[in-house]
Amino acid sequence: QVQLVESGGGLVQPGGSLRLSCEASGIIFSIYNMAWYRQAPGKQRELVAGITSAGRTNYLDSVKGRFTISRDNSKNTMNLQMNILKPEDTAVYYCNAMPGPLWSWGQGTQVTVSS
Repeated sequence: QVQLVESGGGLVQPGGSLRLSCEASGIIFSIYNMAWYRQAPGKQRELVAGITSAGRTNYLDSVKGRFTISRDNSKNTMNLQMNILKPEDTAVYYCNAMPGPLWSWGQGTQVTVSS
């Protein structure tokens, strides 16, 4: 059974940083292209950052230069380093395959950017 567990969210002031983690189990993690998605209240879920099995990355325009996605296939984990956070980054963040979703969504991790 595939399980995706997101963590690392929290409340941060504008301009602050957070590092999100995704731990996957039940899959051969290394063969999948993966991504971080987010869903803000009243909005559709959107792809924030993706990383292929080969390590190529892509980003939503609004987060380019501020967010960095990475993966560690030896640990079945994926991370999202988020810097210079803005109030519009407030959302629940999820991980899944890219294109997704291939598996049921995890519980997500809440990121709130507010002063």
